[in-house]
Amino acid sequence: MRTIRNTALGLIMALSTIVATGCAIEPGSNTNSNNSGSPSPSASPSPAAVGKVVPVPLPVLDALFSDDAFKTKLKSKVELTDDQLAQLQKIASEEVARLRQLNAEGEAASQSDQNESPAEQSRQRAAEAIRGVIGEQKADDLFALARDYWVAGNQEPETGKEATANPAPGSADNVPNAVPKDTRVVVNIPAFRMDVFKEGALVKSYKIGIGYPEFPLPTGLRKAQTIIFNPTWTPPDEPWVAKMKNVSVGEKVDAGSKLNPLGPIKIPIGLPSLIHGGKSPAKLGTFASHGCVGLTTPQVQDFARLLAQVAGSEISESALKSYFADKTKTKVVKLDRVVPVELRYETIVVEDGKLHIYRDVYDQDTNTEANLRAVLEANGIKLEDLSEEGRAQVLRALNAMASHPLKDTATSKTTSTVVPSSSPSAPAKATDKAQKKAETARAAKPIGKNQKEVVIELAELKGKGYPAAMNLDTGSGKPAAVAVAKPAP
Repeated sequence: MRTIRNTALGLIMALSTIVATGCAIEPGSNTNSNNSGSPSPSASPSPAAVGKVVPVPLPVLDALFSDDAFKTKLKSKVELTDDQLAQLQKIASEEVARLRQLNAEGEAASQSDQNESPAEQSRQRAAEAIRGVIGEQKADDLFALARDYWVAGNQEPETGKEATANPAPGSADNVPNAVPKDTRVVVNIPAFRMDVFKEGALVKSYKIGIGYPEFPLPTGLRKAQTIIFNPTWTPPDEPWVAKMKNVSVGEKVDAGSKLNPLGPIKIPIGLPSLIHGGKSPAKLGTFASHGCVGLTTPQVQDFARLLAQVAGSEISESALKSYFADKTKTKVVKLDRVVPVELRYETIVVEDGKLHIYRDVYDQDTNTEANLRAVLEANGIKLEDLSEEGRAQVLRALNAMASHPLKDTATSKTTSTVVPSSSPSAPAKATDKAQKKAETARAAKPIGKNQKEVVIELAELKGKGYPAAMNLDTGSGKPAAVAVAKPAP
């Protein structure tokens, strides 16, 4: 990690203390990483993994310096002294405080379009100061250890259980949009979607809320081992907590309390992230948490039952009622088998024959032609295989959904309109005025600045890709459309 690359402002803003037991913070990365020593069922890294490694954001490091277990590892593996650790913590906390002040004043956001944001400058200052205290090699070792700790969620291997789920993400070829062949939960962050697979078949999908840009979800492979009913919550030492009424940092909020944001159920997936309830339907499909996967109360109850089922641990309706009979009493249910939870950051997805381009919500520079090519080639086609109009449509949509769209040099306006595709399987009829009118309308319709997704139908992708959402639970309370599970190819 000798070179610290630019990352988004949202990835390096204020984060919660890692020792907090609530919906704490752990920023996203562009790659999925293995838990060492684990078996490797098929999964998918993000296409963002192509040619880019995002270093551990500064606030994560600041949070880690408050974690006793991490500091113990630094002492033993990097051979740091207590005095050095104190100096490093001071460096990180002072730079994070500066970022928070900039954010509060709106200065950081106003300068985020510069080549090097104030947040990036702050991170680089901290890195250089850390190197000045402990030297180049120890600093590299510290950053590497921090990244391993961050990606793995500080999860220890499961013992005494059937370990079908000590998984590692990614096939040997790191295939984008890979469809699991095992039992696991897949969360695609920019798609605001969570899928449950059982033995390679998608059985249910959920619309979710994700962490705010300043409190982003991590990526990588985690594990669900327990379901906690009626969880308590310990507020972390963060500015957003200070704004809450009747809540104090470090003072436990009881299970069942209206002040408890975790809802009736939480599923830990490695420090400090959770899957939990308590969200309103309006919070789904948007930023909704401080580094966790957010669901409504009905959703999280349904998900908990399904998670237990795919793990071989049935939770009966009567058992569920008994857990909630006393909402102040916490009940921990350990799953018979550990279930992998794969957190992806894929903004370019071939899904059920269509190309989906999602907004780069955490500003990770993922909507690039290189990543597009990787996704298409994973599905057996090249960008050049598309028709001229199809390529134009895809590339313009890709640019419009990028973090920083390029300007059209011919018009000096942001390239953000979609050109209709000319599909070989459905040639346009010159005499069909209605069809020509519809195509013209689509071509003229701009991609909105706040639009979260562009879907492009291309004949070349027919029958290819990741499965479409299955029995999607939107959190609205309305029954989802019934579909047949699509097994992995």
